Amino acid sequence: MFTTEQPRKKMRITLLILGSLFSSCTFAGIYKCTDINGKTDYQAKPCGPEYKSLQINVKTGNSAELNPEKQKQDLEKKEQDEKLEKEQMLKKQAQLKQDAMSESAKNQFLIKNNPEKFSAFSIPPYVFDQLPDLVKEYQTRLPDIERSRRQAAEKALASGQCRRVEASELDAKSTKKALVFSVSCSSGKSFYFAEQELAK
Repeated sequence: MFTTEQPRKKMRITLLILGSLFSSCTFAGIYKCTDINGKTDYQAKPCGPEYKSLQINVKTGNSAELNPEKQKQDLEKKEQDEKLEKEQMLKKQAQLKQDAMSESAKNQFLIKNNPEKFSAFSIPPYVFDQLPDLVKEYQTRLPDIERSRRQAAEKALASGQCRRVEASELDAKSTKKALVFSVSCSSGKSFYFAEQELAK
C-alpha cells in the first residue's frame, strides 16, 4: 500500500546520491536547472539565465528558487503596484476634496442670498485638512456631510418653527450607519435630522 512516507524516503535517497556526486563542492548545495522544455539537470554551479533555477541544500533538504530575473521582475511589479495604489488614493482624495468644496460653495451661495434666513456663519465650510475630530471620523463622506448640512437647515426652516438658522452641524449622535445633523435656530429651538430623513 502506498504511504506518504515513501515519497519522503525517495527524496532523501535522491538527495544523498546527489550529495555524494557533489561532495567535492565547497558548499552544501547543488543547483537544479530546468529549461523551457522542462528538461532538468543538476549541477554544482549556478544555472544560466535561460534556466529556471532551484538551489537545494543537501544537508537540510531545503530548497530555494533562484531566478534573479524573475525576482527582479517581481520586485518591479510590486513597486509599480504600490505606486499605482498611491496614485489612485491621491486621485480619490483630490476628488473628495473637490466635491466637498463644491457642496460648501453651494452652502455659502445660499447663505449669502438669504441673509434673513441664515446667519453668516450658520454653515461654515469643513476644510479637509483641518477637520474637527467628529467630522474627521467620517471624512470619506465629506461631500455628503456638507450637502446634508444644507438640507437639514432648509428642512428646519420649512417646518415653520425656525425663523433663522444659526448653526447646522454634524452631530455627535452620528454613527457609521446613519449620520445625524443638528440645527440651531435664532428662537432657541433645535432640530435633529438623520440623513435618511433628509433623503426623502
